[in-house]
Amino acid sequence: MIKYVLKRLITLIPIILALTFFVFTILYMTPGDPTEIILGNDYTEQASIQLKQELGLDKPFIVRYVNYVLNLAKGDFGISYITRAPVSEQLLARFPNTFKIVIAAMVFCVVVGMPIGIRSATKPNSLSSKISMVVGLMGVSMPVFWLGLLLVLLFSVHLGWLPSSGMDNGFKSIILPAVTVGANYMANTMRTTRSSMMESIRQDYIRTARAKGVSERDVIYDHALGNALMPTITVIGLNVGALLGGLVYCETVFSIPGTGRLLVESINKRDAPCVLGCLVIMAVCVAVSNLIVDLIYAYIDPRIKAQYSKGGKR
Repeated sequence: MIKYVLKRLITLIPIILALTFFVFTILYMTPGDPTEIILGNDYTEQASIQLKQELGLDKPFIVRYVNYVLNLAKGDFGISYITRAPVSEQLLARFPNTFKIVIAAMVFCVVVGMPIGIRSATKPNSLSSKISMVVGLMGVSMPVFWLGLLLVLLFSVHLGWLPSSGMDNGFKSIILPAVTVGANYMANTMRTTRSSMMESIRQDYIRTARAKGVSERDVIYDHALGNALMPTITVIGLNVGALLGGLVYCETVFSIPGTGRLLVESINKRDAPCVLGCLVIMAVCVAVSNLIVDLIYAYIDPRIKAQYSKGGKR
């Protein structure tokens, strides 16, 4: 298992290289001069040439990319073109806010989506099942920014229960962003759990367990749920990457100083080091989440774990 984890971590290197090269190429080919944005009203031809020499923008593309990769291997994300401060400091200041929202949104997806999916699968013709399907359809269809504005109007403007922006109110500041960005993926979790549970319930071993007199609760949670978890865990793992993308809109709506908002601001200002830094952090988070999902697979399904045990398939 340790060899498998190390192998997956090593495969992260070419992913980051491909991502950085792709984004670096796009930023390099984007028309315009970044020194005009940096200097603003102080822009002159001489000042532009001097600034390009300081930032290394006067060097060929491949030299600039290789230098960036070498510095990235040392943990150096570069210097922001706009703030002239290390990008790593901005990421360290903003990533915790993003991490809190992602964790809260994932908890919301699992705690709310899975029980509703199990309930609607065990009683597919009940009123609660039909309501859950309608809620799931609404959750999948509604855009993140639109849902965020509706929640702000209801819970912040009219009721005054929760703050409408920022991260200055502790846990209360996380609730609305987490629900906003997690609603869509909660619906996906619910729908996946429902379909996989309904398929599992129809299997022969479930009928055998019921014939032996096993209680309905044990049949559902001890027999059916274990086999139905695999597709649900897959969806939950994929949701992490989608959540990071959704936070770009969510953090903008709620004015949260996170990596998503930093990414939008950096793109608007053509701050290439900050753009690359945000994308590298997001790529690492997605890769780590996928690794965790694979380890959960091995924990739930002994057949997968046996592939990486001693004497098993490697």
